[in-house]
Amino acid sequence: MEKASSHHFMTQVSVCVLIPAYNEEKEIGCVIEAVQQRGFAVVAVDDGSTDKTALAIQNSGAQCVISAVNEGKGAALRKGLQWVIQSPYQAVIVMDADGQHLPDDLDLFMQALESSGVDLVIGNRMHDPKGMPFIRRCTNRVMSGVISLITRQSVPDTQCGYRALTRRVFENIELRTHRFEIESEMILSACHKGLRIQSIPISSVYQNETSHIRPFLDTFRFFRFIFQFIFFHRRSRMLTRT
Repeated sequence: MEKASSHHFMTQVSVCVLIPAYNEEKEIGCVIEAVQQRGFAVVAVDDGSTDKTALAIQNSGAQCVISAVNEGKGAALRKGLQWVIQSPYQAVIVMDADGQHLPDDLDLFMQALESSGVDLVIGNRMHDPKGMPFIRRCTNRVMSGVISLITRQSVPDTQCGYRALTRRVFENIELRTHRFEIESEMILSACHKGLRIQSIPISSVYQNETSHIRPFLDTFRFFRFIFQFIFFHRRSRMLTRT
């Protein structure tokens, strides 16, 4: 296991914001503009959108990574992180394109990144989940309980996409999943590497937007991923010992 990193000195210049997007032409321009006004560079990944999402990204002046076909949020995040790895940024903050994540909360992530030894910062909406659809609240609590049990630490909102990663995280963990399982995979992989995880309370806006999350299918994928992850790492440990 790696030792926790020493104190981080982060500024907006050393941190970029990564936004995966799928058919978000109505919202993404405003989201990017709000982030840029706070001094952050933005890289947005258009995950095979069928509307004008890519054009909205390009018109905003953000760096745009385009997928020819829709591959899922996990695949979009992996492509975005590959771009960030080639850049000089020391950390990345991931946020959604649909306006659910408030740009004002970027300050909270910056404060957490600057604290000693923190490498993965995860937003926590569950301290005040009003407005969150009931089925999502239930599935989130179940998934977060499972992840907390495996990692032996409390991660109250493992499915929150608003999160910050230092370079130690995105250079040292290997992500394989293509869809929403990536939220859990990121946490488990960081924990496996001995990196420190912290949760911070954030706001979340729930309006009448159409969610790309399918609770029952994504819950099935979640548990399938959990079993595969545990099996893979147990097998790896056994092979290491032989």
